[in-house]
Order: sequence, then structure tokens, then C-alpha cells
Amino acid sequence: MEKKPLELYIHIPFCIKKCGYCDFLSMPADEDTRRHYVNVLLQEIWQKSKALPDYEVISLFFGGGTPSILPGGQIAKIMETVGQTFSLIPNAEITIECNPGTLGRQKLLQYKNAGVNRLSIGLQSTHNKELQNLGRIHTYEEFLETYGLARKAGFENISIDLMSALPGQRVWDWIYTLERVLKLKPEHISAYSLIIEEGTPFFALYAEDERRRERGDMPVFLPDEESERRMYDMTVQMLAGKGYKRYEISNYAKPGRECRHNIGYWRRVPYLGLGLGSASLIGDVRFSNTAGLQDYLDGKYGNLESLLQGGLGGYPPSAITYLDKRQQMEEFMFLGLRMMEGISREAFRENFGIEIDGVYGAVIKELAQQGLLAQEFGRVFLTEDGISVSNYVMGQFLLEGT
Repeated sequence: MEKKPLELYIHIPFCIKKCGYCDFLSMPADEDTRRHYVNVLLQEIWQKSKALPDYEVISLFFGGGTPSILPGGQIAKIMETVGQTFSLIPNAEITIECNPGTLGRQKLLQYKNAGVNRLSIGLQSTHNKELQNLGRIHTYEEFLETYGLARKAGFENISIDLMSALPGQRVWDWIYTLERVLKLKPEHISAYSLIIEEGTPFFALYAEDERRRERGDMPVFLPDEESERRMYDMTVQMLAGKGYKRYEISNYAKPGRECRHNIGYWRRVPYLGLGLGSASLIGDVRFSNTAGLQDYLDGKYGNLESLLQGGLGGYPPSAITYLDKRQQMEEFMFLGLRMMEGISREAFRENFGIEIDGVYGAVIKELAQQGLLAQEFGRVFLTEDGISVSNYVMGQFLLEGT
């Protein structure tokens, strides 16, 4: 019997210092806490793998926090446990998020020997003043050292994360960052605009400025709307000019180097989240682990086998959603439209047993008339104008009863 594909996400919530813009589940912690966390994580991997014998792992992603804060031996032990408990395909994509300043030659070699074959390095900017304003712990020079060590260690698939529309950032500052990064020839670049998230220190500093920009008024600290748009346009143009294919709204890759883990997520491939606060989607059940660190350290990560048999498995009801067909169709549209190739009509029919026009025909027609959607070769996808108002477009695919 052919096994079903499964993606694994392993959350390492620890960091040296939490950045001012970050709203992810992350925190500083001492070495003993981190060691205890890894031991509990290993138990969770053993317990939950037993519930998924019919699946094989096609990708594994260590996210955070800063996963590279852990010693290489601990990452190797996690990888060893995954290999012992799950069916891992030979060419699985295995990514670890890293921050400059947390990696050295020995740790990188340990990652490589453990099976990690892709690095995602959080640079954000090549300007040290911008890095300081963001609360990053590293300099551009430290990033260059990390990048060079990674190449010497044999990593041939490296992604670099960048962030635009930063406080005080000018268009030419962003262009200079892009030029510097492109000279390094990474295989993948993620380029996001700064989002001012509620509950972060940046929200207290810049929320009113963000509201000014949304109203079309001139912000005080953040780039104005026209500058932000120019940064976006320059990103698209400069990366395309260097051979990077834009395959998702904010992600660019050399041919064949698209992040398989993220593509699987946008296509709703089943995924299992392990670790504090991690989310999962198995079949029509979406569920998440506790976000309380002490609860997790006490072993309260839920029983997956019990949950998939229709019980709660120790999960609180608020952490579980049984997706009906309507919700699954909405997710299919929301996630699929993030990709430049958009939605496949055939895939919609295969998933839901109905033609897409039978559900969304009027919406697609209206958005196409507005120039926000296009249709070609059996696919429905966002236009450039649609990308700029993607939240509005995706909101149109909510069905009655929401």
C-alpha cells in the first residue's frame, strides 16, 4: 500500500533575544530549560509517530524562535529519533532556520552529518543600523561569516530572509540590500514587508504610523505608501533579472530550489507540528499543541492516536477544529492563491467532487472583471493588481455560513 505524504514541522521556541517586531511563540531560556524541552520533544515524536503508520515524511522544517540556538548534538538527536520513528523518504527536504551569531563550523558540520540539507538564514537587512533598530543580535559582517562557513560546510541550498518597509528605510537602502544579497547567489530568497503586529513592542511604537500610511497620510517613521510600493516593485524586477522565479507572493527561488515544505503547506499536504504551540492538519482535523511552556515541559502535548480516533486525546476543545467541506474549500482557495501558479481547476474537482465554477464561478468572474484574477491553462491566479490587494481578494472566497 502506497503511503501518504506528510510534512513535519518542529518548533524550537528559544532565542537569545526576542526582536521588537516578532509575534511568534518564542522566548529566551536557560540551557537546562532547553535541554528539558528537547527531551520532551523526543518523547512527543515517539508517541505521535505511532498514530501515523500510513504516512511517509517528505519534508522536515525546524522553525522558531531560533532553532540554531541548540547544540548540534541535540539537533542530531532529534533527527535520529525522527529517522527511527517515521518513514522518511531518501530525498526529503530538511530545513533549519538559523540566525547569524548562533552557528559555527562544528555545528554546521553536525547539521550536515545529521541529514539537514537546507538552511534558512534570517538576515533581514545588510545595514547594521536597520538590524539594530529591529533588535537583531547580529551584524551584516557576522552574517557574511555565517554564510561563508555554511558554504564551506557543503550546504548547497541556502535561503536568505529579508525584510523591507522598515522604520527609517529609504528605497535606495532596500536596493542596496538586494544588490548585496544577490551577489552571494543564494538558492532562495524570502522578501517580506514589515507587518506591525499587535502585542509586539513595534505595535506600541509604530501602530499609529501604520494607520497614517493606510489612510494615505505621510507616516513619521515608516516609509510612505509610494516608497513601500517602489521597494516591492524593485524586489520583483531585480530578483527576476538575476534568474529567481517568483513562485509565491513573497518567495523567490532559482529553478528547482523552491521550498518544498512551504509549497506542501500551501497545497494542504497533511502536516504534523511537534513542539510548543505547533499546528497540525491531518485529514479534516486541524489541531495545535499547548502554547504554555510549563504545560509542554510537563508532557501535555496531547495523544494523537486518541484524537484521530475521534477523542480529544488530552487536547482542549479550543485547540481542535474539524473542518467541514466548506472550510476545506475556503482554505484551498486562500492558500493556493498565495502561489503564483494559483489554483488548479482539476485539483479542486479531485478534492471536492465538484467543478470550481459551481462554487466560486460568480466570484471568479467578478474579480477577473476587476483585473484582480486571471485564468489560463486550467488555472486561476492573482494578477499583479490582485497581489497588491491579496487580503481583499482572498476574503471574497469566504462562503455563506462563515
